[in-house]
Amino acid sequence: MVHGKLIGKKSRASWINISYCDILITPIEPRHSKEPSMPSPSLTKQDFEALSTFRYQLRKFLRFSEEAAQSEGVTPQQYLLLLHVKGTPGRDWASVGELAERLQSQHHSVVALISRCEKLKLVQRRGSDVDRRQVNIHLLPDGERCLAKLAELHRTELTTLTDIFRVPTINI
Repeated sequence: MVHGKLIGKKSRASWINISYCDILITPIEPRHSKEPSMPSPSLTKQDFEALSTFRYQLRKFLRFSEEAAQSEGVTPQQYLLLLHVKGTPGRDWASVGELAERLQSQHHSVVALISRCEKLKLVQRRGSDVDRRQVNIHLLPDGERCLAKLAELHRTELTTLTDIFRVPTINI
């Protein structure tokens, strides 16, 4: 039973009752073999080395980014929020929903992050002129300054990765 409704799976002769708990705890069996899957033979040692190098360089850049943000007195998430507000295509503000998508976070988590940035006077909430249900996030001067410093540091660091990544040209 789920919320008072019967969920069933039809067999040839009758219905079999399945509860919500059955769905949550029933293990899913593999469709094919029960043996552990081996890596695809189409991947070579060089492919694994390239993937490993890519992930290593990506992690090094992310580590740099985390430390740079902290050196400016903000968290890595706060830096990303500022970046995504400024980096929203076609305008200098972003909606909470857009920020949640860009940050790959839940809406309520982004609302809490915005509140912390507001306390630091980095951003400001403003109601939308078009849709009163929507709240738009704008950078304040302190947020602009913090973002500009961090973006310059990131641009410099990105130039060291041109052989690993396809790095966008950033003009500050």
